[in-house]
Amino acid sequence: MFGITNGRKESFCKMPSRRFADGEVVMGRWPGSVLYYEVQVTSYDDVSHLYTVKYKDGTELALKESDIRSQSSFKQRKSQSSSSSPSRRSSSRSRSRSPGRPAKGRRRSSSQSREHKDDKKKTIQETNLAKLSENNTRRYNGEPDSTERNDTSCISLEQKLKPDLEIERVLEQYSLRPRKEEKKKEEIYSEKKIIETVKKIEKASSKTKELEFGGRIGAFTLIFLLPAAVFYLLLMVKQDDPSLMNFPPPLPKLESLWEARVFGVFLLWFFLQALFYLLPVGKVVEGLPLSNGRKLQYRINGFYAFILTAAAIGILLYFQFELHYLYDHFMQFAVSAAAFSMVLSIYLYFRSLKVPEEELAPGGNSGYFVYDFFTGHELNPRIGSFDLKYFCELRPGLIGWVVINLAMLLAEMKIHNQNMPSLSMILVNSFQLLYVVDALWNEEAILTTMDITHDGFGFMLAFGDLVWVPFVYSLQAFYLVGHPTAISWPVAAAITILNCIGYYIFRSANSQKNNFRRNPADPKLAYLKFIPTATGKGLLVTGWWGFVRHPNYLGDIIMALAWSLPCGFSHILPYFYVIYFICLLVHREARDEHHCKQKYGLAWERYCQRVPYRIFPYIY
Repeated sequence: MFGITNGRKESFCKMPSRRFADGEVVMGRWPGSVLYYEVQVTSYDDVSHLYTVKYKDGTELALKESDIRSQSSFKQRKSQSSSSSPSRRSSSRSRSRSPGRPAKGRRRSSSQSREHKDDKKKTIQETNLAKLSENNTRRYNGEPDSTERNDTSCISLEQKLKPDLEIERVLEQYSLRPRKEEKKKEEIYSEKKIIETVKKIEKASSKTKELEFGGRIGAFTLIFLLPAAVFYLLLMVKQDDPSLMNFPPPLPKLESLWEARVFGVFLLWFFLQALFYLLPVGKVVEGLPLSNGRKLQYRINGFYAFILTAAAIGILLYFQFELHYLYDHFMQFAVSAAAFSMVLSIYLYFRSLKVPEEELAPGGNSGYFVYDFFTGHELNPRIGSFDLKYFCELRPGLIGWVVINLAMLLAEMKIHNQNMPSLSMILVNSFQLLYVVDALWNEEAILTTMDITHDGFGFMLAFGDLVWVPFVYSLQAFYLVGHPTAISWPVAAAITILNCIGYYIFRSANSQKNNFRRNPADPKLAYLKFIPTATGKGLLVTGWWGFVRHPNYLGDIIMALAWSLPCGFSHILPYFYVIYFICLLVHREARDEHHCKQKYGLAWERYCQRVPYRIFPYIY
């Protein structure tokens, strides 16, 4: 530890300026070994004095200047060593085989045998250190799968070193250390030095450098724009003629937007879902490894929560509770949800200021308050075992979406004096119910999504989960209450087939991806071909993922269109969801492309050549 610290101080004093320029091709030492590879310098950190270099396979590492050599000096040293070593080997080989000196030849042979064993042992040690370093360096690429092994080895090394450091003082005083122990000690010190170096490099590169969503200005704008968009859509749907030409819609009085009783019902709903989440039912699974190697545990019981919620709603309807109360106070519920999400976001940010840096989100640690508040500063905020982000991702908003749709169906029947809901309303409710049930049934798959593994929990996800999903995704059902649309059975059948096609693509593509991520060696997946990457993962190039790069997005968009078609073509407002969803998924696809290019390097470029279309085949 002190050696590394002193080394960094010397580099600060003696090397105030960088030696290698961006874009320069040099020779970089692979951490933990004596092997040098050709790399290209991409950037330099003036604070940590570390060079970010890129290997030929696309792997990016941060190296000290002492681990980098210019190509000219490296080739000169290599030529000198190669010119002298063959003659020595040939002369020693000729002496050992000389028939005139049998005794000396035997002694030389035994000496060579010892040297051969020592060289073999040294090679094995270097190989082990290289493997240890390779496992650790995968963290530079943001790949979480190998980090658990890294931290386990680190802990075991520290446990080994504690007693060894105490014994070392006594052994040095009396010179009682055997040569084997010295070599073993050197191995342990080397391994510890590698681990400490890796940790220092990780710490130096943990800040978010590339800002998304338009940076600080964009994040600040979205904090106000997103709630305004929700309220605008709801106000427009309430009009007799929800045409875009009638902008702006009449604004209601401010006092009419808030009611304490409505806010109380919302809180009751939120904490009821939290109670269902805490029930000890359902299996417990581990998420993907975090940057520190730890795996969080998650209880998979979302489908049970849905069943319990359905039972509770059924009891309320049995006792003649008027569920269309949601329709009558829909705007007030949206305001209550927005206020709650803002308070929750403020709490999440201030609690994130006290957590260790390793628990912060890789995309929300910029140091700018507005940006980190919006994107989420902490990756996995938890109160005990209660995971706030995971809970909000699927429970109150997603299940609430189904309850709102049911309330709209009952409101349509009451307002228009119908004994049965309209065919359009049945289609919208059925399609979206299938989508929600599918998400809850396959709840475990969400643990591999970007929302869980990369994005922090801040205003963006809190508002999206609690406000945007239930109040914008239910826009078609809300529209049909005030603007009934009649469709024929053949049209309904065609729309149903379209939705089934979208659902089949969406589900089968996600199943292929999640099964391959969980267990690539599964015999059932032997038919899938993939491109290996430097991180140890593979990129699928067959099945749906060989058709387009994001087939699940394609299925999602097809389903979104099927949800809007029952509303007819009188107004564009019901199609807002399709338009928004295309923009959302294109933006998310661009984020995926950026992260995958950084993570997989040349392998991702080969994948893009093999699969040229991103979402829409032969179009985009």
